[in-house]
Amino acid sequence: MFNKIKCVIFDLDGVITETSNQHFEAWQAMAQKLGITLEPSFEEQLKGVSRQASLERILAYGQKAISEEDKVRYQAEKNAHYQRLIASFDERQLFPGVDSLLSHLKTKGIKIALGSASKNGPTLIRALGIEQAFDYVVDPNTCASKPAPDIFLDAMKHFNLTPQECLGIEDAQAGVDAIKRAGMVAIGIGDPTPLSQADFVFPTTEDAAQWLMSKL
Repeated sequence: MFNKIKCVIFDLDGVITETSNQHFEAWQAMAQKLGITLEPSFEEQLKGVSRQASLERILAYGQKAISEEDKVRYQAEKNAHYQRLIASFDERQLFPGVDSLLSHLKTKGIKIALGSASKNGPTLIRALGIEQAFDYVVDPNTCASKPAPDIFLDAMKHFNLTPQECLGIEDAQAGVDAIKRAGMVAIGIGDPTPLSQADFVFPTTEDAAQWLMSKL
């Protein structure tokens, strides 16, 4: 399985750094303006999901209907709030194990792609000091939201590879589902219950990195 891998596709939030809390805090603030209270358990519903899809899920949860114009405005407000929360990010926010895994993949000649639904992905990997490690960054604006496989297939096609030659790393159920729909090996990070479709699950990125470096 692993001797065929030529590309590793990383999710960002919850895999490379922790921004899930910041995302959810920004969504909670936006939801409050609509009179919707998001319980902590609802955070799992927003992991790995695009901004537009997240807003739609929140509106359905709160049984609210708003105009398309307001949807655009609320998404922009949420993103501005989120950007304020991550403005101080630097290499200190990089998860343990990420640097060593990226270096290992480079040494092995394995391509590295960022497959995040976040439009702030390029800004974050630049702030974290790892931008140069990535051979390709998928533009989420051009792809259907996870759990559709489009983001992972985009990275695969960029390098002219097959699904069997690609491996994806995700912390969200929607992301793992997207990887499996793309026909790739899926590595899950976090609670194994929502990540049950992953081929392998590890509690932290550092654990996954150590294991992957022994396989790739």
